[in-house]
Parts: sequence; structure tokens; C-alpha cells
Amino acid sequence: MSGIKSFYIGTGLTRRQTLGLAGALAISPAFPSFASNEIGKVLDAKGEVMRTQNDVEAAIRTGTPLANNDLVATGAKSFASMTLGSDTKIIMGENTEVLLDSFLAEQGGVLELVSGDMVFDRPEGTPKIDLTIRTTFGQIGVRGTKFFTGKSRGNLAVFVEHGLVEVRSGQSMRRVGAGEGVDIASDAKTRSLFGGDMSETKKWGKGRIEEAYKAVGLM
Repeated sequence: MSGIKSFYIGTGLTRRQTLGLAGALAISPAFPSFASNEIGKVLDAKGEVMRTQNDVEAAIRTGTPLANNDLVATGAKSFASMTLGSDTKIIMGENTEVLLDSFLAEQGGVLELVSGDMVFDRPEGTPKIDLTIRTTFGQIGVRGTKFFTGKSRGNLAVFVEHGLVEVRSGQSMRRVGAGEGVDIASDAKTRSLFGGDMSETKKWGKGRIEEAYKAVGLM
């Protein structure tokens, strides 16, 4: 599996806050659609859902087209889902930011979970893509699967419903299969510049799975 050599490390400010300091604020239902640049669209938007494009922030709604370098963000008690290409779905919980770094339909690319909780969903049986998801703790290598990543019981975590992902944090790497999850230390005192301490893979119980999916509005 190919991957990138660098990953985003959190600084305390969200990407949206950083961009917002320099960008203009525009409140409009959607940006114009540019078919040649479109990589997907918003499937559902509940509450405060914003997109930053070319340093301009605007409210978005169901059906809004998406392009590479878009930063999609949800506010408190807000949820969103978007489709990329024909089969990839991203589901975002509240106070979550996802940067569409460089996605190429049916091939893969790079996304960045800047903050919050999300579910990546690519149905079983669809062609595999080579995708990297950067996070505050490291990176996740994806070849077609469904998984959750975000906060869970005091730690950052990854849980795989079906398929297989590779989670890299610092010098550690775990292959996480169906029904399994890993925890990554979220306490700043136990984390280094290269990521958090990562647990061994373990099976998640029904209760913890439901908690994770509830965080993104799926339950």
C-alpha cells in the first residue's frame, strides 16, 4: 500500500479557525458548481455546516458540489454526509472538520480529519481505492472499507466494521480488521511530536460501537 510521508499534527487551533482569520466570510446556500473540478457533493447537512473554499467560508446544503482543497466543517449539534466519486461516503459528527486534500474518483488520494469524528464508508464488493487519511495522531491507509475514527472513551480511536486498514502513529503500525479497534493516547503528556502511543488491536463490544456511531449521528 502506498502512503504519504507526512501527516498533520494538531496545534490547538482548528484549520477552520486558522483560515477564518485571513478569509472573508460569505453566507450563501452554496457555491457555484464547476463540473470539471467536482469530486463529489453533500448528501445531507443538518445544523451549521460550512465550507471554506479559496479562503471564503459559506454555509452549504444538501446537493452542494465539492472540490479538492475544500474544508468542510460542522458546528455544535450539527451533522453532515458527503459522497466522493460514485461509492465513497464520508459521515461527519458535530464540531468536525474534514479537508478534501486530493481525491481522484475511483483511485484514491488524501483526505485530512482535522478535528472531530467521522465514518468512512465504501461498500463491500466495490473496487478498492488507495486512500490515505491524515489525522492528528498519524495516518490511516485505506483500501476500501467502513470504519470510524475520532474520540472514544477518552482516547483517539479507529474501529473497522468491515475491510482492513493500516493505522500508523509514530513508530507504530497496526493492521485493523473487521470488528477490531485500536486506541491512541490523546493526553498531550503521553504524546510525542510523531503521534500518540497506540494500543494493540482488540475486538470492540456492541456498546462501544454504538457510542462511536452515535457520535456521527448514525444511531
